[in-house]
Amino acid sequence: MDRREFLKSVLTLGVLGAVTRVCPLFAGMEPKAKNRTLGSAKSVIEIWIWGGPCQLEAFDPKPLADRNYNGGHKAIPTNVDGIFVSEYLPELAKQADRYSIIRSMTHPHRGHESATYLMQTGRMPGGGVTYPAIGAILAMMKNGNVRHHLPAYVALTTAKGRFSECGFLGEKYSPFATGGNPAAQTFNVDGYSPVGGLSRESMERRFHLAEELDSFGRRMKGAPSAGKFNQAGEEAKGILFGKTAEVFDLSRESKEMRERYGMNRFGQSCLAARRLVEQGVPYVTINASGWDTHKRHFETLARIAPEMDRAVATLLADLHERNMLKDTVIWWTGEFGRTPAIDWDAPWQGGRNHHSNCFCSMVAGGGFAGGRVVGSSDATTENVASRPVSPADLLGSIYELCGIDPDQPFPDNPLGLKTPILSTDNPKSRLRELYL
Repeated sequence: MDRREFLKSVLTLGVLGAVTRVCPLFAGMEPKAKNRTLGSAKSVIEIWIWGGPCQLEAFDPKPLADRNYNGGHKAIPTNVDGIFVSEYLPELAKQADRYSIIRSMTHPHRGHESATYLMQTGRMPGGGVTYPAIGAILAMMKNGNVRHHLPAYVALTTAKGRFSECGFLGEKYSPFATGGNPAAQTFNVDGYSPVGGLSRESMERRFHLAEELDSFGRRMKGAPSAGKFNQAGEEAKGILFGKTAEVFDLSRESKEMRERYGMNRFGQSCLAARRLVEQGVPYVTINASGWDTHKRHFETLARIAPEMDRAVATLLADLHERNMLKDTVIWWTGEFGRTPAIDWDAPWQGGRNHHSNCFCSMVAGGGFAGGRVVGSSDATTENVASRPVSPADLLGSIYELCGIDPDQPFPDNPLGLKTPILSTDNPKSRLRELYL
């Protein structure tokens, strides 16, 4: 078998594709450690409630409002005096001392794409430049401690898909979307799992056969090009069979721990996120779908809210028990909230639409205090009543706690831009009242 045929056989296995996508050595993504003088958080877990969670059924309940606003649902006390959350969040109510609530998020965009871009970049859409999402920037600036050739920016299990999250930084800083279902018997991660459902044993046999047939490679032994090719093969084996793949092998967790998170896609994604930040991955996004509840809002929440509540509460507790919460920022949000007034008529049957005037987010860990509330809404959450918080305010706070000055210019980038990471229009609005 000549070199071209051998390369074709390896590509058929999907091996070199895996190396190119996820290994810094072959993706041209050399690790860089940046000096940090601000906070010291090592990783961020973003819990992206894709579609827009309703603030009233989350962290800003309004039990005294009319049923046409609160749907007849109650607020429940948390383990922090004076803080109440929706009855949809009984497990998170027990963890309120470990997170803080922002009840006055606001921005002007009600379309998914534009709102997502604003929430992820802190900048208004338009202007001819696509700025990178916070995950891409942290992947660029905090990738020096990532172990086992893991990517620096991981999305469980899909990317948002609303815009190019890497922006002008380029594809090497785009999120690595795992694909697969972490709640399945085998979590088949794109690039880390054998293709076509092949077993580990079958893959090992194919590697062995390819090596046996590579007569050209043996003749070229010692040549620089052959050395690089062979190194790629060894990296591929390490990804498929070594410590790299083990990070995604949730069967290595106890049955009790897996059940604690919940044996569903979202719950096991939260468990996978914890395993990733344990290995130094600086940014992990958990993309939770199903929250764009224009129709039958409450029927949908009855199904998906308990999974989210249980998993996020467990993640907070698990990180705390492992002494990792102090080093890991968690932020929970969607691109906006939902309209306070419920549309009971057909075809909506109790639906809520997009609402960006006033919605809520949650932050925890990494230097954020627990048991606090920032801002307030009016009687129905139609508008902000006090302390409006913009997406840039929230992102700027996360940057600061991760040791990155958001007022500094972008580091070296393909466009040569020297603009600040975040707009400096209102830097004093960062959430320093939530810092420890």
